[in-house]
Amino acid sequence: MKIYRFRHEDRPALGVLREDNLFLVKGSIFGDFEVGPRSVPIGDVTLLAPAEPSKIVAVGVNYREHALERGRGLPEEPLLFLKPPSAVVGPQETILYPRMSKRVDYEGELALVIKKQCRQLRDEEPVEDYILGYTCFNDVTARDIQPREGQFTRSKGFDTFAPMGPFIETDLDPGNAWIETYLNGQLRQSSSTVDLIFPVPRLIEYISEVMTLLPGDVIATGTPSGIGPMQAGDVVEVRIRGVGSLRNRVVAG
Repeated sequence: MKIYRFRHEDRPALGVLREDNLFLVKGSIFGDFEVGPRSVPIGDVTLLAPAEPSKIVAVGVNYREHALERGRGLPEEPLLFLKPPSAVVGPQETILYPRMSKRVDYEGELALVIKKQCRQLRDEEPVEDYILGYTCFNDVTARDIQPREGQFTRSKGFDTFAPMGPFIETDLDPGNAWIETYLNGQLRQSSSTVDLIFPVPRLIEYISEVMTLLPGDVIATGTPSGIGPMQAGDVVEVRIRGVGSLRNRVVAG
């Protein structure tokens, strides 16, 4: 199922895609909901970021090839950092290149959206019960700021540095998803989640031991090798098979 969040007639709404129409959802997508009979053509709406998280928990250095690319050994535990919800933008929205930075990088990623409150998840509990679905994510990073400060808050937290979308796919195998990132139509990243150091179930278990995950929260699972800089005027596109394509243009902030 493909769940879209969109704006139609100046109001936000949720819908499920069937052919080229979005059928409006009744109820909460985090609980019991049904798909109603009313629909709108997808060409008549403006797509929004598919989630409104209270927090974005991102994972650093979680692909083996990316760890080698960064000149680092494999981490023994997931490396976590937070991106603020104010950084979220949707498909086709612009990424603002901040004046504070002279190098801003793309990082294509698979992200998951939490379905229900999750805290201190036990090993025997089915992780899938806590996942609503998956979406494309771009962990935009001010690369020149990151090493200077030794922590990620400013380099990862600028407004517009968390593009996600175009929808939430509820049916996906996160252990075998193919990710590609294109810059101005040129392939820059290409890998599979088979290369993840810490797979999705391990990430949810680990993060839930640290903080309570709430419905709508987003976990960005890490980026593969091939990260690189963007400039104002560039177009970056993250494609994940089965999850669609997230496209954003970079503009001077």
